[in-house]
Amino acid sequence: MSLRPLLAVLWLWPGVALAGMPFVQLTDLATQRLEALSFFLGLFLLVTLAVKALWNRLARDVPRLPRLGSGAALALVFLWTLGFQLVLSMIAGGRELMTPGAWEKSGTTYALKGAPPLSDTEWMLQARRQRLEELRDALWVHASQHGQRFPASDLSPELPEARWRVVGGSGLHFIYVGGQTADAPKAPLAYEPGLFGPSRWVLFTDGDIRQLPLRDIHAALQEGAP
Repeated sequence: MSLRPLLAVLWLWPGVALAGMPFVQLTDLATQRLEALSFFLGLFLLVTLAVKALWNRLARDVPRLPRLGSGAALALVFLWTLGFQLVLSMIAGGRELMTPGAWEKSGTTYALKGAPPLSDTEWMLQARRQRLEELRDALWVHASQHGQRFPASDLSPELPEARWRVVGGSGLHFIYVGGQTADAPKAPLAYEPGLFGPSRWVLFTDGDIRQLPLRDIHAALQEGAP
């Protein structure tokens, strides 16, 4: 009787698993690190082989060049890697010196810091200035078409009525000082009403926009200069 069928049955017969047998499993982070190291190690060896092949191919045409062995090629690629790392470190250091405090750590690298979100007060302050900038643009376009003269009043039809309104839903106009010309001696041309408190944005006849306290605005109106 042949033993082959019996051996085949014993080979295919399911075995009994013993509980408590050791089983080693890497964490996800360790697995990713191992995969990354394996990839770069394989890439490093491929570059080494390529350098060795290219060098020895060049040595055929240039007899003065010695042939490059595997160890020498590995050392050469390693030195090149250190050189590249040194150059990149110098670039990163120079970037940090030229823009101090502009970078923050993001994981294993650095990224530019994002601008902090504006508070409601800062947002309103910028919106108020922008509205005055829009009025300035409209006034200067009008002046360029009328001999550098601004409108006589904020009630004149040369500009749309909405252009004179301050930001918000109050419907109030900027306080406008008419009868002036563009690029004349510096004097207040338009400024915010009392709705915005004692510190207000002011547009001057030279196009400058500043935030001044009310007493300085009154002094500039009397003297013709801030």
